[in-house]
Amino acid sequence: MTKVAEFRDHSVDQLSDQLAKLKKEQFNLRFQRASGQLENTARFRVVRHDIARILTVLGERGAKASAPAQPAGEAAKPRAKKAEKKSAARADSDAEKPKKRASRGKKQ
Repeated sequence: MTKVAEFRDHSVDQLSDQLAKLKKEQFNLRFQRASGQLENTARFRVVRHDIARILTVLGERGAKASAPAQPAGEAAKPRAKKAEKKSAARADSDAEKPKKRASRGKKQ
């Protein structure tokens, strides 16, 4: 297990390389577990926590870790919030529904 202070001493490039190694190791551990060859199950937790520590340090520095770079010339598309999407969907479905009767009194 590596301490956060040790990760803070590394550069962004070194952290990115180590993150890639840990993710590859995590994949291999999952593969070993699925095939029944994994002996040290505690290694899962250690690798997962080290990945989280690296991502935390990179986040503190404001560095992008594993996000792919956006091609030049393409602007980022703004994302609509879930609430806005739902309200727009409701407005569309309300326009298609027939209007209900105004009074819901007893039938005669």
